[in-house]
Parts: sequence; structure tokens; C-alpha cells
Amino acid sequence: MSQTVQTRPHKSVLWSPEHRLVTVGLLLVVTLVAFENMGVATAMPTLVAELHGFALYSWPFTTFLVASVVATVLSGRLGDRRGPAPALLVGPALFAAGLLVAGTATTMPALLAGRALQGFGSGFLLVSVSLLIALTFSDRERPVIYAANAAAWVLPAVIGPSVAGLVTVTVGWRWVFLGLIPLVGIGVALLYAVTRRLPAHVPSSRGRRAGVIPAVVAALGVAALSWAGQHPSPVAIIYGAAGLVALAVALRKLLPVGTMTSRPGLPTVVASRALISGAYAGMEAYLPLTMSSVHGYSPALAGLPLTITALGWSAASALQGRFLDWSREVSLRTGFALVAAGLVGFGFVAQPWFPAWVAFIICAVGGAGMGIAMPAISVLLLRYSPEGERGFNTSAMQLADWVGAALLIGLGGVLLTVVASAAQPSLPMAVLAIALVLLALLGVRLTSRWPKQV
Repeated sequence: MSQTVQTRPHKSVLWSPEHRLVTVGLLLVVTLVAFENMGVATAMPTLVAELHGFALYSWPFTTFLVASVVATVLSGRLGDRRGPAPALLVGPALFAAGLLVAGTATTMPALLAGRALQGFGSGFLLVSVSLLIALTFSDRERPVIYAANAAAWVLPAVIGPSVAGLVTVTVGWRWVFLGLIPLVGIGVALLYAVTRRLPAHVPSSRGRRAGVIPAVVAALGVAALSWAGQHPSPVAIIYGAAGLVALAVALRKLLPVGTMTSRPGLPTVVASRALISGAYAGMEAYLPLTMSSVHGYSPALAGLPLTITALGWSAASALQGRFLDWSREVSLRTGFALVAAGLVGFGFVAQPWFPAWVAFIICAVGGAGMGIAMPAISVLLLRYSPEGERGFNTSAMQLADWVGAALLIGLGGVLLTVVASAAQPSLPMAVLAIALVLLALLGVRLTSRWPKQV
């Protein structure tokens, strides 16, 4: 996969004296955010029932998403102006405040306020963590910390829902939120120590700055698309289309020039994040439905293939982190090819005559593709970004991720409404799989074109 492959002791990158504190602080915060992300869905039916909020069941997720989009854009702007330190401290603080508000909520509006604070905190962290990695780790070392970040999501993905369910049943859903606050405090203390060691930030006067109004418009557009995908109906198609138009206008201000046409270099990196995240999210959103409606799996077993995705993702990410001299351009192209293979399998698994157990194989293959591709995207983004625009470009990459996922999940919802129904999803899922495969293959094609000098 590269011209020269070296197997130097990669773990020393994380635990060397200059990196140890950064590694512990980042991984703790990432793990806590992942646990909350995985656990809240498990606790949601119970807490919504207690707060008499079934009519607003999806709003805690939508509120979190809207706040995250806005905060991600603002965090990129702040990072380019003042470096990662302010957002590294503000993000966990807002996240902890959101946990407290949600955990003590007695009404749905209070819960939504807590979820908004958590979304803001998460959004600030996403960008500031990337900027901290850029300052702390060299280009060659970054695949190792990205592999560790992927591993930090595995344990929450595997045991998070079970732990959240146990906590909800034994001590109450409020502790799904409140129980994390002390650990967030430890993370803040570690990150504060890290920020005191960072060099003084010198802002660039030539870097791009994302506007607040486009950020809000983009957030509302993503929310409209996500809501339409979660609640497919003829009316949803209308407001989903309106959200798409608003989003297209906002993205012109929020993405690097040339992203929409995948100009070689940085624009291709950002476009790749939208393509691969959207394609895989489209499968993940509807695979449990396929397993239950087509193959008769119970709700508990229908989501089990997604656990295999998490394991495959982490294993492949760990593998790429062992070989610091792999070509990240080739890694990204390989990831797209593996994801395309997994998506082909999804189209077959959606058919009643095809064996359901193959879903576990396609999730392992597709997850491995994501585990190889996502670190490559992050490494290439920082490699191609001028230092004064790293915040802008990192927020653009994350926004592309959300937009891609919202579009493809929304497409699946439209197909279920127009072509068939959730009770008989085989045909619409076959059509969706074809679209997803074509997007992944487009990614293979686009990532074969890079500038001569990297």
C-alpha cells in the first residue's frame, strides 16, 4: 500500500512524554461523548414517557444535531482566530452543563435545552480536538491518534446501550446523564493542563471565516433533511426539499471552493467525507429495518450487525495506525472500495431470498473500509490545509459528514414512502443500495486524482 512500510513502535507516539497528557485527555473526553451518544437512544423511550413527550420523541435528537452544526462552524471560526484552547475548555463545560440540565429535567422543554447544550459542547469539541491533534502530532504520527480515537468509540458502541439500559432500569434514566458529569470534570482538568502547554496562537489575516448566519441556515437545512428522513411522508418531501435548497445556499459559504465539483486536493478530501459518510450512514440507518422486516430478526438482534461494523472499523483503524508510511491517498481509495463492496452486499441482504447472516460479513467489510478511510481523510485534510484555515476546513469536513448522512438517510425515507413501505422494504432498499454503491465508486474515481505535490 506504500512504497516504504515501516513498523516502528507506533504506541510510543501516544505515550511519549510530550504526548501522554494529550492522549489521555482526548481519549477520555471522546469516550464520554461516545457513551452519551450511544446511551441516550436506549434511555429515550423511558424518559420521554416520564416527561409525557411522545409527540416530541425525535426532537431531542434533532435539537442536538442543530446545535452541533452551529457549534462546529463557530468552533472552526474561533479556532482559526484564537487556536484550539478556548473551544477545548468551553466544549466540555457546555457538554457537562447539558448533562446536568437534561439529567434534572422535569419537562420536555428542559430536556431539549439540555440536549442543545450537549450539542453545542460536542460541536465545539469536534473541531478543537482536530486542531489540538494538528498542533501536537506530526503529519506522520497523526494516523496513530486517529486510530486511538476510533478505538475510544468501540467500547461505548458495544456496551453503551446495555449499560444505559441497566442504569435506566436500576437507578433511573437521569443517571445516564448525571453519571458522566464527574468524568467530564476530570477530562476538563486534563485538557486545561494541555492548553497551558500550547504555543501562543498567531492568527492569519488571510484565512477564510465562516459566517454565523450561513451556519444557522445550514443547521436548519440539515435538521429538515434529518427530520424528513426520520418521518417519511409526502409532506416531508416538501420541507425536506426546502431544507435542501437552504442548505445548498449556505454551503457555498461554509465549504472550500471547489468542493461541489471535487477539485483535486482539499476540495476532494472534504467531498470524500460527504460521500463515504453519507453512503455508509444510508446503509446503517436501514439495515436494522431490513433485518427485522425482511428476515424476521428481533429488535435486539436486528441491530447486532452494526456492532460488527464498530469492531471492523476499530480493527482497520488500528491497522492503518501501525504503518505510519502508508500512502493516505491510497488508503482513502481502498476504504471507498471496501465500503462499495459492503454496500453491494446490503442490496442482496435486503432481498428475502438472500441469507441474512451475510449482513455480518458486509458490516465487517464496510466497517473496515470506514476504519481505513476516515483517518486518511483527517490526515489529508490537515496536510492540505493552510495553518490559518485549519479550523474552517475541519468544520467544513464535519459539516460535509452530516450533510451526506442527512441526504442519503432522507433518500431512503423517500424511497420507502414512494416505492413501498417499511413493512416491505426490499425493493426500495435495493434501489437505495444501487445509489449508495454508485456514490462509493464515485469516491474511488475521485480519489484517483491528486495534485502531483502533496
